[in-house]
Amino acid sequence: MELSENKQRMLRGELYYAFTPELVADRARCKHTCARYNNAGDAPRRNLTELFRDILCDKTPLPPVAATPEEDDKLFDDDPWIEPPVAMDYGFNVRLGKNVFINFHAVFLDTCLISIGSRTLVGPNVSFFSGTHPLDPTIRQGTRGPELGKEIHIGEDCWIGGNVVILPGVTIGRGSVVGAGSVVTKSVPEFHVVAGNPAKIIRKVETAMDPASAAEWTGWPDENVGGAELPMAEMGERDEAVQTLPEPK
Repeated sequence: MELSENKQRMLRGELYYAFTPELVADRARCKHTCARYNNAGDAPRRNLTELFRDILCDKTPLPPVAATPEEDDKLFDDDPWIEPPVAMDYGFNVRLGKNVFINFHAVFLDTCLISIGSRTLVGPNVSFFSGTHPLDPTIRQGTRGPELGKEIHIGEDCWIGGNVVILPGVTIGRGSVVGAGSVVTKSVPEFHVVAGNPAKIIRKVETAMDPASAAEWTGWPDENVGGAELPMAEMGERDEAVQTLPEPK
């Protein structure tokens, strides 16, 4: 179906009107599908995946049913894991990579595209605000005035702490960490830790995943992320344990 010019402006991040019948209906559809997902309880992974894809308007067909419930659940190991409740404006502007985990009470104001890369972890009560409003109140005009948005992009292998707010136009680079309670107003380079309101760079993440530091990387430094201190010896033991941890059956 051909999109209206107003909806195309929204998707492009230009001024548009949110309370047209078309967009009101889009938000009502999303609200209904979110409610179905949030009220699904302990449904099998197949059912939850189908319900969540309905929120995103994702028409990817599900794989054939496996022989046992356990085998069937494993078919969806790579699909995002989203703890309910979750709230979105439209759903069709949200893109999630493989093995993404999003904890409960996530909010997506997806006026524009919000993308989250594979293996990224998102804590509880995190808000992604891609929508914004004109600063001039004579233009804002409540529900009668125009609004706009900017895309949000979260890279692969990131960790977003609880109660974080990410504002329009922000890109968070691969492998970066956002401390709990932060408000991210500007883009974050890859492999960095940021925290605060507004979020500021705290340190570089030393990792063999980063080509810039792989040559001289010698191990994890002492850390204090999220209030938990781990001395070097304990972190070495932790990393050794992780390396020998068997895959879950």
